[in-house]
Amino acid sequence: MLNPKVLHHTESARSLVLLRKSFVSGHGGAQLNIHGPSPFLRKKLRNCAVRCISGETKAVAETVVGKSLTIKAVVSVQIAAGGFFSNLDLEKGLDDIGDLLGKSLLLELVSSDFDSTTGLEKKTVTGYAHRTSKENNVVKYESSLTVPEDFVVGAVLVENEHHKEMYLNHIVLEGFINGPVNVVCSSFVHSKSVNKEKRIFFTSKTYLPSETPNGLKRLREKELETLRGTGVGERKTNDRVYDYDTYNDLGNPDSSAELARPVLGGSQHPYPRRCRTGRPRSEKDPLSEKRSSSTIYVPRDEAFSDLKEENFIGKTIKSVLHALLPSLETAVIDSELGFPYFTAIDSLFNEGINIPKLKEHGFSFTSLLPRLLKTLAEKGENILLFEVPEIINRDKFSWFRDEEFSRQTLAGLNPYSIQLVTEWPLKSKLDPEIYGTAESAITKELIEREIKGVMTLDEAIERKKLFILDYHDLLLPYVNKVRELKGTTLYGSRTLFMLTHDDTLRPLAIELTRPPKDDKPMWRQVFAPGWDSTSCWLWKIAKAHVCAHDAGFHQLVVHWLRTHCCTEPYIIAANRQLSSMHPIYRLLWPHLRYTMEINALARSLLINGGGIIETTFSPGKYSMEISSAYYDQFWRFDKEGLPADLIRRGMAVEDPTAKHGLKLTIQDYPFANDGLILWDILKEWVSDYVNHFYPSEGSPVETDEELQAWWTEVRTKGHGDKKDEPWWPVLKTQDDLIQVVTTIIWVTSGHHAAVNFGQYHYGGYFPNRPTITRTNIPTEEPSEEEMKLFLNKPEITLLKTFPSQIQATKVMAILDVLSNHSGDEEYLGAVSERAWSDNPVINAAFERFNGRLKELEGIIDGRNTDLNLKNRSGAGVVPYELLKPFSEAGVTGKGVPYSISI
Repeated sequence: MLNPKVLHHTESARSLVLLRKSFVSGHGGAQLNIHGPSPFLRKKLRNCAVRCISGETKAVAETVVGKSLTIKAVVSVQIAAGGFFSNLDLEKGLDDIGDLLGKSLLLELVSSDFDSTTGLEKKTVTGYAHRTSKENNVVKYESSLTVPEDFVVGAVLVENEHHKEMYLNHIVLEGFINGPVNVVCSSFVHSKSVNKEKRIFFTSKTYLPSETPNGLKRLREKELETLRGTGVGERKTNDRVYDYDTYNDLGNPDSSAELARPVLGGSQHPYPRRCRTGRPRSEKDPLSEKRSSSTIYVPRDEAFSDLKEENFIGKTIKSVLHALLPSLETAVIDSELGFPYFTAIDSLFNEGINIPKLKEHGFSFTSLLPRLLKTLAEKGENILLFEVPEIINRDKFSWFRDEEFSRQTLAGLNPYSIQLVTEWPLKSKLDPEIYGTAESAITKELIEREIKGVMTLDEAIERKKLFILDYHDLLLPYVNKVRELKGTTLYGSRTLFMLTHDDTLRPLAIELTRPPKDDKPMWRQVFAPGWDSTSCWLWKIAKAHVCAHDAGFHQLVVHWLRTHCCTEPYIIAANRQLSSMHPIYRLLWPHLRYTMEINALARSLLINGGGIIETTFSPGKYSMEISSAYYDQFWRFDKEGLPADLIRRGMAVEDPTAKHGLKLTIQDYPFANDGLILWDILKEWVSDYVNHFYPSEGSPVETDEELQAWWTEVRTKGHGDKKDEPWWPVLKTQDDLIQVVTTIIWVTSGHHAAVNFGQYHYGGYFPNRPTITRTNIPTEEPSEEEMKLFLNKPEITLLKTFPSQIQATKVMAILDVLSNHSGDEEYLGAVSERAWSDNPVINAAFERFNGRLKELEGIIDGRNTDLNLKNRSGAGVVPYELLKPFSEAGVTGKGVPYSISI
């Protein structure tokens, strides 16, 4: 802790008058700034892995220390939308008077030590801060304080005397002998009129629970009690309470019976938990929470969109969902209208769609969505004009070819589904009495015919040459349900690939299956690349169905469930059980911020009943149920790290002699090649960090009560539907902790970046990745008219299979936004947290971390120019850059942020 020479609070009344304008706080911590202001503070707002709480006055020592020091506190307050300074009203007038009188912010410096004479907490040093200047969106407050010489600053309590909340960036205490003390706040501080309890901000000094100074022990526990809340009542906007609830708010039964949805979470539909809001129950379904038109509650400091730049993705998504898409629906009158020709699809990129002028909401939509919206100056009309996606920009016909279809399983948007075939015949695990014959219709004879005598089927399996995309068992139980919905269809599917001599994949067969229903028997058919026209067109339509299955699985499982959804319990448990002074909280926090607000937005507009996902993806209203089914059957925390995931899918085997300790089954697997380097970099950084705070001698991992409580709560509450699974890791050693933390960091950084920021590159041209297929394949019980259309105009049959115009353009607009990096994106390892940089050992480890990430950039660039690596380079091939750590703003197809910020 800091140990400055200071004047005592009670030394003289005159001193108190001088310090009537004092020091402020937020969400961060105070620290000694040895190196001067960091680029971190100058460049952007950051959350310093510290949190604030309310403080109570306890017995304190009254010992008077003779020597004192006068210091100046400078408080930086960010102007936030809807907060203080945001408008002119009576309350603001009163607050301005308060500023003039010097009673705006009451500050209390808390000592980390007990009084050595009395054994009680030392008296706090208090004072008011007064407003001194405003520049751009930052207002400065200053105070003069007198502190005792032996006063070690451990925390700062803050009381906001204004009538509205304030967002505090940071506080600098100048005048200490050892240099200035910096407190990074990055937090909203409520008004005293709303909540009389003060907020507390700890310094940047990191403590294990057993090492907490006496003067901070009470506040450390009080902070966690505040953040846990009581578990009752409806949460208010300015609350900071973290608690659990099921996904019981996706439906809206009070609005319409068609919008009723089952609760996700519990024995019937196992699921991770989300943050509790406490909203009242639905009138028509007491198991569901009532939806409201207002913003969904997230703890106050999780709501960052008011503070980020105008192009913050959260704001952009809201503009697209609330304004652009409704306007688009009025422009495309027929919701079922498809694209009559492929040239009509091309027109989205060169002519655009005229849409009604959008109502402005205090900002320009064309400035917020410059990639999407263009304005015709002469008429003032808005044109929705899409940028050409990278895949089409490089090769307009790549999506049509089998080579690209196969390549994208290894280097495209979803590299998480391809797996090794290890046994034959392929068999379903579903009940054959319900779903039909378990054994696949893909036969040995068909495979050996497609292999063309190169080897037998048995040899191909033994030599690890056969791979599969298997969506059969996951989708088949939903096929008949989905087919009852209007405008969509579904199959269970298996797609088989052969590994060639140059490490590329070649598709061999696609099996589409419809289970039996009522008097209809099971229907299934195997399609293969053909040499005659009819076979070729059926193969192309079968690929479209598989691509829709893959697009749905990617969005619902690989993206939403395995990153966004499964991470929220880690965030809630960390805030409830780990003090902001805890080293693991400080390590994890950059990887956990921003996610809860994005998830709440998704529940509000994307994954909700009748939302974007349900109206544009094949499973429709069953989309989220399918993600629950996957969670129930397949999700395991111990398999979420990259090496374990690759081994589970047969894409790698353990090999201590190989690089990364793994031998890849396919050597040219760009996602795995780059991802394993990133995994090693992350694990080295986490190892350096953990081993510093938990030295091998007498490791306190197992006896760290906060750490154990956090991990127990992740398992038993956040992922409570899987609490009894035997595969959960235990936290006994440093290695256990390193593996758990590295896995969480990988999921929030590398995994999410790999499956998110290429969405427009690969999905922006929807024939490459249609999200929905609207018609059955022509050979499934066709009518005479349908078969005639297919034989005469197969192109039209394919176009009718694709999404409608409104579905396609909705998805394209959303994917454009989701693939975008905002100007103030926070990339992995780019800028250190204050608590890290203040610790010489951790700072040195971070510098190594940053250096290795820069090396990875060069390695990836080199690989993308190596023509021997055909899955990431070659004529018209999109280079694999999704795991390049850094990026400029925009839709770039690269860049790995710290957290799931979109």
